Amino acid sequence: MTVATSRHPAPAHPEPAGVDNRLVVGGAALTWRSLPTPTLPDPAAVLAHSAVHALTAARQHAVHGTELLLSTASRVDEAMRAELLEAGFTVSVLDDDGVHPSAPARSRAAEPGRLWLLTSGSTGRPKRVGHTLDTLTTVRADQPDRTWLCPYAPGTYAWWQVVTLSLTQPGQHLVVVEPDELDDWPSVAAAHGVDAASGTPTFWRRTLYRDAEALARVPLRQITLGGEPVDQAILDQLREVFPAARISWIYASSEVGASIVVHDGRAGFPVDWLDRVTPGRPTLSVRDDELVVTSPYHGAGLAGPIRTGDRVQVLDGRVLITGRLDSDEINVGGSKVSAGVVRGVLAAHPAVAWARVTGRRAPVLGRMVVAEVVLAPADPASTDPGVPDEAALVRWCADQLPEHAVPRRIRVLTDIPVKETLKSDV
Repeated sequence: MTVATSRHPAPAHPEPAGVDNRLVVGGAALTWRSLPTPTLPDPAAVLAHSAVHALTAARQHAVHGTELLLSTASRVDEAMRAELLEAGFTVSVLDDDGVHPSAPARSRAAEPGRLWLLTSGSTGRPKRVGHTLDTLTTVRADQPDRTWLCPYAPGTYAWWQVVTLSLTQPGQHLVVVEPDELDDWPSVAAAHGVDAASGTPTFWRRTLYRDAEALARVPLRQITLGGEPVDQAILDQLREVFPAARISWIYASSEVGASIVVHDGRAGFPVDWLDRVTPGRPTLSVRDDELVVTSPYHGAGLAGPIRTGDRVQVLDGRVLITGRLDSDEINVGGSKVSAGVVRGVLAAHPAVAWARVTGRRAPVLGRMVVAEVVLAPADPASTDPGVPDEAALVRWCADQLPEHAVPRRIRVLTDIPVKETLKSDV
């Protein structure tokens, strides 16, 4: 790699505590210290060509405090690029040949130490949310030595969570996988001693579906899920493969930071966590079936209670996050159906590897519930007579759901869909 080195006369900040942690990216073993620090304009919107270029930009920010928005080119369309230029960013492609800048429409003073994240765009166009390394660093207590897998797209909130852990904590090493390595990540992880991995439920379901035996060979001691609703089925499937691992799910977003961490192996969080005020920790509440978070890790200008746009349901002493408000509720002839609840029922079927539930227009009821599923590979040792058909899956749902919530159509897909964000818009 031949990225130009920085001409800054001296670091603006001390080297981060994890500077000597090991990094494996593109098959090469590096450390944070050995990465070059590219010469970046300030403020800069950096479109990283690969994982290693993203890591060099992160280290450059940690050392020099350059105002930075980091992304991949695929997440920044022409409209977003124009918006960034208008906002005073120099939009710069960072690759092996160095930095390729496009000048902003107007120059402005940089804001030292500011990091900008693009939201996932699940509710429309991505928005910019301001943070700092401090607000993105939510793990502060000493941690046991770990080698973490980082499968996330550079510049996303989840990517920064893993990266800041490695930057700030000695003994937190990283193995970064590129998009073209995702299908084969268990072999990469096993080869480099990965014992901790973070991913979306879709990421874990897809791995279990494609090669559960290869996954079982990775010596995982810590498994983390987040970014999508986490149901009991995926927690139970991971526990079966890794009975001794700590399995955690995290609720986090660009706006409110990492706000919920649950380690007890159950979907949702205890209802007695609601409205509990603890200094230095997020406060959780529910208003009109919506999760509301007041967090010390919030983005710039977002202090106070933040309506998250995520729908919740209280059931058996647990607060379950079922999905986005604008897509989770399906009105069937005046009766409300939670797509997340129906999805959880389908995902609990032993032959279902993944499910998505939506509403479709219907002439009499207005909307009806429909679903897509991916069936799990057949178990050669199983005595089950065969693969369930649509009628069998409908009966499964009918045994556990009210009649208006039962899917009227269930389509079988051949593979689990996944986006660059490792989500599948369930």
